[in-house]
Amino acid sequence: MKSIFNPRDHLELHERVQRLTTSQQPHWGKMTPLQMVAHLSDSLRMASGELEAAPKKVPLRFSPLKQLVLYLLPIPKGVPSSPELLGRKPGDWSTEIAALREELNGIVERGAEALAPSHPAFGKLSAKQWGVLIYRHMDHHLRQFGV
Repeated sequence: MKSIFNPRDHLELHERVQRLTTSQQPHWGKMTPLQMVAHLSDSLRMASGELEAAPKKVPLRFSPLKQLVLYLLPIPKGVPSSPELLGRKPGDWSTEIAALREELNGIVERGAEALAPSHPAFGKLSAKQWGVLIYRHMDHHLRQFGV
């Protein structure tokens, strides 16, 4: 399973972010590349506990559904996100790209202690689960823009 804590997977995400441009069109959804980069940065800030997102009462908090969604099922297109991860007006492209890289590197460098104890939809997550979920979330949105 790919994870941000695997150096090869971490590098892969950085290389894919490097290939993003502001002119890319989404294969699905309504976000622009700039909005998507800001969304990913904010999701990393949420994962590190820096940005609070209200908990959701959904069955994803319970096994075996939690394990299926985290490790096996593809992330569906158009799944609603926490409003806290969509409400910020992004800055300029280079600032947002730098922030995304910095947030990702910060979590990887600090490891488990950099992670919030709970996710709004999945509830309590281990460092391993966070690493996989963050990778899969970033992969989902990078694929949205063809990278």
